[in-house]
Amino acid sequence: MQVSVPSQGATAAPEGGKAKQQRVKVQRRPVHGVLLLDKPIGFSSNQALQKVKWLLRAEKAGHTGTLDPLATGVLPICFGAATKFSQMHLDADKAYATTLRLGLKTSTADAEGEVITERPVHVTAEQLEQVVRSFTGPIAQVPPMHSALKKDGKALYEYARAGIEIEREARHVTIYSIRIVGARLEAEKPEVDLVVECSKGTYIRTLGEDIGEALGCGAHLSALRRIRTGGFDESLCVSVAALEAMSEEQRMACVRPSEDLLAGHTVVTLDAENAARFLSGMRRRGAWGDADAVAVFAEQPRALLGSAHVKGGELIPTRLLSPPEVSESLLQQQLMNV
Repeated sequence: MQVSVPSQGATAAPEGGKAKQQRVKVQRRPVHGVLLLDKPIGFSSNQALQKVKWLLRAEKAGHTGTLDPLATGVLPICFGAATKFSQMHLDADKAYATTLRLGLKTSTADAEGEVITERPVHVTAEQLEQVVRSFTGPIAQVPPMHSALKKDGKALYEYARAGIEIEREARHVTIYSIRIVGARLEAEKPEVDLVVECSKGTYIRTLGEDIGEALGCGAHLSALRRIRTGGFDESLCVSVAALEAMSEEQRMACVRPSEDLLAGHTVVTLDAENAARFLSGMRRRGAWGDADAVAVFAEQPRALLGSAHVKGGELIPTRLLSPPEVSESLLQQQLMNV
């Protein structure tokens, strides 16, 4: 990794003193696109973001939805221009693999909390199937106190740590499917392995806790892994350890184009004159059908300009890249294709 060192260098030690160490500063640069990270256990989402941002020397980065430190799996890291489309993956459907430890309820609904109740487990495979099936479809969830939701500018987990319970409104989410992929109901530590496909905003900890209550024994999450968000699944991800072992060029090769965040959008391509006008925020007219989600490209050279929607033959900008972002993204792709 290239770094810039202050020109003074390390100063000579004064007589009877110690050498003064100079700070080594990482030279940041514009990076554009999305890297699919397999977040390691024990990292907060922000810690994982900052680590990857440092490894790529990126100027600007953000992630598309928080994973608890206990959780692993798919965490898209957006750089530069891609941060303008990160909301689309905050709103995307998700899939999780999780393990429920039956018989024990904890203060946080996961393995990080203290055990607050312990009950015997008398659950049959048929009862488990029936209960799990009852949680599919539209359901209401009360967000857990140990969450990042804000109340009067403070996260709920801050109140929870202070022993303060805040009233929370139930949220409506959709559980598309729950598959039982393993069940050890007679084991000394009874557990159930599930794969859950759900809408945005679903708290898997709350779902696990609610399933435990419906089974009559209580439960908490002993493991959680996000295996898909939107069209990105775990097979496309790279780990922090793998990134650390790579050269800078190899790390950059893991950065996917910003347009990958717009997969599934209708594509509109504009000639040079219309591309310039669109990029300045002007609406364009054309023979396009109405569309809520459009990815807009310049024709030559082919470059992403932003997102839009079409209504009544009018292409209306939604999110625009800046001219420097377009130029830097093109240069980045050219360098990677050399």
